[in-house]
Amino acid sequence: MRVVVVGCGYVGLELARQLAARDHDVTGVRRSDAGLEAIEAVAESVDARRADATDPDSLVELPDSDAIVFAASSGGRGAEAARAVYVDGLRNVVEEYGGRDRAPSRLVYTSSTGVYGDHDGAWVDEETPIDPTTEKTRVLAEAERVALEDAAEAGIDGTVARFAGLYGPDRYRLDRYLEGPVTAGYLNMVHRDDAAGAIRFLLETDGARGEPVVVVDDEPAEKHAFADWLADECGVDRPEKRSKEARIAAGDLSEAAERRIRTSKRCSNDRLRGLGYEFAYPTFREGYRDAIEAFRRTRE
Repeated sequence: MRVVVVGCGYVGLELARQLAARDHDVTGVRRSDAGLEAIEAVAESVDARRADATDPDSLVELPDSDAIVFAASSGGRGAEAARAVYVDGLRNVVEEYGGRDRAPSRLVYTSSTGVYGDHDGAWVDEETPIDPTTEKTRVLAEAERVALEDAAEAGIDGTVARFAGLYGPDRYRLDRYLEGPVTAGYLNMVHRDDAAGAIRFLLETDGARGEPVVVVDDEPAEKHAFADWLADECGVDRPEKRSKEARIAAGDLSEAAERRIRTSKRCSNDRLRGLGYEFAYPTFREGYRDAIEAFRRTRE
């Protein structure tokens, strides 16, 4: 299978590595020299190409493919930058590939469980109506429509992979939970390797065409319990805990951090599990093992 990964970054690089290891023909797309070097370091067989989804002319030279994965990032900037990448950039890719003589049969767009908004700790899944409550998540929801509806009009079957909070190499953020204070609520997480693995699985099995799928591990974690478990495993004192109300009342949160605290839900992976995906890291207990061992070594 020929796969083009547009935005071959944190998840995309691991996806490229997994696909190449299984003898797929993979092209990784980045905008910078450093990005191209990162792709080339993944595997010799991965073709590194420079292009920018926000520049339609740069997409013309990308190779034909059987599938497109759109995993580009706006770099943590504001809603307008997000719109330029996720909505306009994705639409550029759909129009470029949909207009070719040999259009790909499918597209996978990486979205976020943030589009669900707040559910006061209740469970959500693919049947739960999305309710984006911030400018950024409204942009993500609009991009989902491009991935499903605009792509279908172009003759491409779209899949929306709604990622929970990503963690893994370089993103364990141990200090956030070990140093505290830790605010009550739920963590919905997925290890980077499983985020990439789920996309690889969907491409290889032809699953979830024309629909969203939540990509999250088996166990939403209550933040206080997770922080205590992590501290115990690392051999340090348990951190300070606070309620949502107390944390907000302290007045030391950024606007984005306060929104995260006010938003609570538990995300189900029943659809992904039902399709047959087997997690390398089913819960945080397996996923944080390497980080915990590395932390303990630094204290020996």
